[in-house]
Amino acid sequence: MAADEFRLVSPHISNEGRLPRHYTQEGQGAKKNISPPLEWYNVPQGTKTLALVVEDIDAPDPSGPIVPWTHWVVVNIPPSVKGLPEGFSGKEEVVGGEFAGIKEGNNDWKVPGWRGPMLPNHGHRIEFKLYALDDEMHLGNKVTKDKLLEAIEGHVLGEAVLTAIF
Repeated sequence: MAADEFRLVSPHISNEGRLPRHYTQEGQGAKKNISPPLEWYNVPQGTKTLALVVEDIDAPDPSGPIVPWTHWVVVNIPPSVKGLPEGFSGKEEVVGGEFAGIKEGNNDWKVPGWRGPMLPNHGHRIEFKLYALDDEMHLGNKVTKDKLLEAIEGHVLGEAVLTAIF
């Protein structure tokens, strides 16, 4: 990995490491379904905004094929922000400051914010993908992964990926 490579990391998840239980729906007590902390480095020059998509890339469709399942969508992250703290999801208005303007989109449960995995079987890869974009995204009130991916075509300056195992 080059020292100046656009990178996405989490202090609690090593690449291809395990996603800790309290970031899932199987967590214990109050530590359940909390968004994990994320940090990024070497944002590409010219980046106007960042967007994050988190998916289970091994999710099976009941009718057969693998269809990624979206756990979290976050848009309009200012490039000056260097990460999202643990438990950020659902609190972007409360946190304010440098996080003002960040918007969480709907996941595949059709609700905004982070929803951790709860699977019938483990071993799935959860992919965190951060996009550096050359323009701000204006996606309206209901942000979805599909809307975001369509809007960013031709605007991606870089991608950083972190993969965890659940």
